[in-house]
Amino acid sequence: MTGRRRRSYESGHRPKFLIVVDGTEECDRAIHFASRRAVRTNSGLVMLAVVDPAGFHEWLGVGELIQQEATDSAFKTLDEAAGRAREIAGITPEVVVRTGARAEQIQALIEEDEDISFLVLAASSSADGPGPLVTTLVSKGSGAFPVPIVIVPGGMEPAEIDALA
Repeated sequence: MTGRRRRSYESGHRPKFLIVVDGTEECDRAIHFASRRAVRTNSGLVMLAVVDPAGFHEWLGVGELIQQEATDSAFKTLDEAAGRAREIAGITPEVVVRTGARAEQIQALIEEDEDISFLVLAASSSADGPGPLVTTLVSKGSGAFPVPIVIVPGGMEPAEIDALA
């Protein structure tokens, strides 16, 4: 854990829930939970989409074009997710697009925004495991992660989420 302290509940600050938006079914459950919980606790909501530059090979000058298309697609996905948050709970989230390795960009955003107090993920209901994001973040040093990670179970229905959030 870093030495940077969370300031979410200090005067002039407001706690925020962070969701990593990737368009998966489990992402929608995370949006549902975090949106409802943010409204109930008078918190903010931050949605992050990460563009992975690994596929942007500079070949005849098209690498930049491919990256721009991926960034545009990330903003479109965030716009849809933000619409979902407004539909579920009437909340308008902050949206952020970053380029880089997903786990690194999540941690960097949390370090930069001292009001982020929870990362909300949702597990996959697949027999293949909880999903790549949950697996990556929970297995790689979650004990030293800078904020609590909330994991919404994969099989939860919206009404069950509402009852908890």
